[in-house]
Amino acid sequence: MNKSCDVPVLVVGAGPVGATLANLLGTYGVGTLLVDRSPAILEYPRAVGLDDEAMRTFQAAGLAEAMLRDMIQNVPMRMYGARKQCFAEILPATREFGWYRRNLFSQPLAEQTLRAGLARFPHVALELGVELVALEQDEGGVTATLRRADGTERQIRAAYLLAADGGRSTVREGLLKLPFGGQTHAHKWVVIECDRDPLDAPYTALHCEPARPYVCLKLPYGLRRWEFMLFDGEDESQILDPAKVRELLAPHVPDPEALNVIRARVYTHHSRIAGSFVVGRVCLAGDAAHLTPPWIGQGLNAGLRDACNLAWKIAWIVGGRLRPEALQSYHDERHAHAKAMIDLADRFGAVLSLRNPWLARLRDAFFGAIRGIPAVRDYVLQMKFKPMPRYRAGVVQDSGQAARDDRVGRMFIQPLVEKDGGDFQKLDDALGPGFALLVRVPAAPLPPGLGEGLRRLGCRLVVVALPRSGPAPGARPPAPAGMSLLEDTENALHRWFAAAGADWVLLRPDRYVAAAGGHADMHGALARFVAEFLPAPAEPAAATPVLEAAA
Repeated sequence: MNKSCDVPVLVVGAGPVGATLANLLGTYGVGTLLVDRSPAILEYPRAVGLDDEAMRTFQAAGLAEAMLRDMIQNVPMRMYGARKQCFAEILPATREFGWYRRNLFSQPLAEQTLRAGLARFPHVALELGVELVALEQDEGGVTATLRRADGTERQIRAAYLLAADGGRSTVREGLLKLPFGGQTHAHKWVVIECDRDPLDAPYTALHCEPARPYVCLKLPYGLRRWEFMLFDGEDESQILDPAKVRELLAPHVPDPEALNVIRARVYTHHSRIAGSFVVGRVCLAGDAAHLTPPWIGQGLNAGLRDACNLAWKIAWIVGGRLRPEALQSYHDERHAHAKAMIDLADRFGAVLSLRNPWLARLRDAFFGAIRGIPAVRDYVLQMKFKPMPRYRAGVVQDSGQAARDDRVGRMFIQPLVEKDGGDFQKLDDALGPGFALLVRVPAAPLPPGLGEGLRRLGCRLVVVALPRSGPAPGARPPAPAGMSLLEDTENALHRWFAAAGADWVLLRPDRYVAAAGGHADMHGALARFVAEFLPAPAEPAAATPVLEAAA
């Protein structure tokens, strides 16, 4: 890192994506300044759903349990047709990554938790009522001009700037002037929230009624939300009149006059993506990088995937553990998947918001027919239609073995494992932050040179043993010097290795598989990975500590 920088990383935008970035950077030990032009958390109705990948990201930041305190876990989603019949229900049973796939939350409460989490880190600062008004970048860093609410300005020099400043991003639109391709959808939606929930309906419901498509869902602490499509000619300001709001709700609640409406706002749906997520030393994340219609609840979740992918790369580059040119892999890995999620949301919305009654009946008949096909029913029920990220280019290394490489670039599973003394933990918690090399028993010591390279990478060395495979009760299998031992409590790791035809796997800090292989090729493959992605030893490491737990 350039020694002349005031702070290693400047994050612009303290919404959930920006605050998650700052928490992750704090966890990795990186000095960070987080700024936001708004002096307070916005109380608008916004995102409501978090998936298992998002929960794993909060886990990495040490905030999963705190977030769960204000969430409803494992919430089903139902789809109702033109005649009000339920034609599909989605309730994934899998916890492959350690968490449920459908969880509901209140975004203002979540933002409070994320901002409170920053207080854990003396090297992370949050400044509100501070706006970015200009930036310049060169080979050594970014110079940002910040303006306070009183009009005073100051310049900050940072090694990297991460822009999570929303759909109307100042960084993307005003300063970088990047293209933001896609479309703005014709129909707007009015979003209404009330407290003292009047309905006994603990699920998310997509009502695909041609007369007026709408969404209805239960939120924490007695809140309920409705989202209604607006038609051509309906005035935005008139639709928010209290009398009109109650008129919209009247067919769906016992007594609309008794409702206490606390929020109502009109939204426009967008399907857009920036031409590039990386411009020199500036990166875009969340809505600043892409906008997704809300049909499959992936707008914020996609932004949290950005944060999870970007934070560790910035931290490793700043700490001298990753070549600076690897930052481009953030765009390479995230752009295509973000576009895939936007396309899926567009297709979902087109099918579920049909206004033509005949087409709506054909849709309902189709879904009714496929419910009797187990494979198709499981595909819908378990949310297998959601494309999972697969990184074929980036900070990954294929081995030339098809069975193994199909797993490289994918998120690794997260079962329970056992550490010393019967301490059962989720895998990520047992590994701690950073890279991790998991090797099946039996395992041999690593050559000194390779071990040193992995240590510089910030990699923990772990031997994985089958449960209760020691020579006697209370005796654990041996592990080579310098390697810790985890017992595969659920036998899930054993099945993963067997299916992959692998004896070892290298996990990135975001828990994606960086490389995998057999015992015979382990030393050579790991040596190639270290040589490709680790800076030369002569390059100075930053003074800011990174990853004490994993060193």
